[in-house]
Amino acid sequence: MTTNDGAVLAAEGITKRFGTQTALDAVHFSLRRGEVHALLGENGAGKSTLIKILTGAYIPDGGTIRVDGDPVSFTTPQQAQALGIGTVYQEVNLLPNMTVMDNLFIGRQPTRFGLVDRNAMTKAARDILARYGLDIDVRAELSTFSVAIQQIVAIARAVELSGKVLILDEPTASLDRHEVEKLFEIIRNLRADGLAIVFITHFLDQVFELSDRVTVLRNGKLIGTEPIANIDRTQLVRMMLGKDLVFPHHDVAGEEAAVGERLMSFANFGLAGKVHPFTLDIHKGEVIGVAGLLGSGRTEMARLMFGVDQADCGTLTIDGKTAVVASPRDGVELGFGFCPEDRKIDGIFGELSVRENIVIAMQARLGWFRALNRDEQLEIAGNFIEALDIRTASAELPVKLLSGGNQQKVILARWLATDPRFLILDEPTRGIDVGAHAEIVRMITRLREDGLALVVISSELDEIVSYSSRVIVMRDRAMVAELHGADITPSVIVRTIAEQPHGEPA
Repeated sequence: MTTNDGAVLAAEGITKRFGTQTALDAVHFSLRRGEVHALLGENGAGKSTLIKILTGAYIPDGGTIRVDGDPVSFTTPQQAQALGIGTVYQEVNLLPNMTVMDNLFIGRQPTRFGLVDRNAMTKAARDILARYGLDIDVRAELSTFSVAIQQIVAIARAVELSGKVLILDEPTASLDRHEVEKLFEIIRNLRADGLAIVFITHFLDQVFELSDRVTVLRNGKLIGTEPIANIDRTQLVRMMLGKDLVFPHHDVAGEEAAVGERLMSFANFGLAGKVHPFTLDIHKGEVIGVAGLLGSGRTEMARLMFGVDQADCGTLTIDGKTAVVASPRDGVELGFGFCPEDRKIDGIFGELSVRENIVIAMQARLGWFRALNRDEQLEIAGNFIEALDIRTASAELPVKLLSGGNQQKVILARWLATDPRFLILDEPTRGIDVGAHAEIVRMITRLREDGLALVVISSELDEIVSYSSRVIVMRDRAMVAELHGADITPSVIVRTIAEQPHGEPA
């Protein structure tokens, strides 16, 4: 439990449920004046839910929030803002078609004789931004400036409106190193002025460079809060990833010997600003596990492989011949399948039936001139419902009504119905119950044994060790290691993820 002594903002025992899912389970968090407090955790850890509660966007189901020691209750962001709590999101939530000064003062413009005093607003805007080292034309549209300047304007507005607590949600995700340094200089000055700052990021080097304390959440629970001086990178990575599930170890050496011929090769494949060029051979009958923290480039690599994003360098060869994967349609035509990380947004078609969700990729590959009739669709869907043990009352039930684990199985069935040669799974077990989790892990093993080539991204280290023939480690949007044999262990993966960017162990 965190100590709340002298805290300007404290959350005590915060609980939040969405239906049967507990997003936050009695979480404690405290923020002191004049500190930068990093809030860390992988996807689904509960960071966003906690921030939305602290800023009035969500109402907690349990717990207490205190500001300057006094219990408070707010149901809107405006109420939180009035108590001194401001937020700046990764996607700048200002109005790009309005001027800089209009964005700074919208809703509180200075007036004279009942009219907006543009001269006074211009001067005030210049004075405010001067404190942040900006000398720009405040009468120009915000969209004419870089993302870095827009971030600073958003920070300036939040501080002017709140002035007590500033929450920065992934503020450096779109900035280059020089812009990050400028932003950090501003944050340090605000800290010196006594502002309390929550810093959410997935860049560990920035956490150690800027933060005074760090709090880690995992699966909706508080893992711990530590002064940054008392923790090293390896300990922090271990706190973030954890080892909640233990799977039986497998014979990696035997699997490597059983791996089939090379199926494809990505050579110097990359996309500027997303993934540094990587080279990777993929063989039939192997699972390549991909490990790394949130933001390390894992998902970006998967999207490039499937053609969701188009690589700007490198080549792909399949069966020794050059191939192009410039779109998901290309990926499907090449025999690729992709189960995305966010199944609700990018995976399922919620309003369509289980049957329709299963056959849709197969139908796209066949082309609409070879339309599957209803009986064919029912037979295909029925076979996969039985084979994958999809728990549904009917193939005609809207897929949105299924549990998360069964939705994940439907997406797997969709791609297996296309008879793929290569399957990419991005966090296939995230957010599902333990039983479905174990079933999907067993399914991955069966697919490997049947000769399918898979790339599986997972934050569950024990899981990834249990089925991988090789493990790729991603860090800072680059492939930094490829682990084989006895090196495929949770401890080696953690140590590799946590290595300093220049290669010296933490």
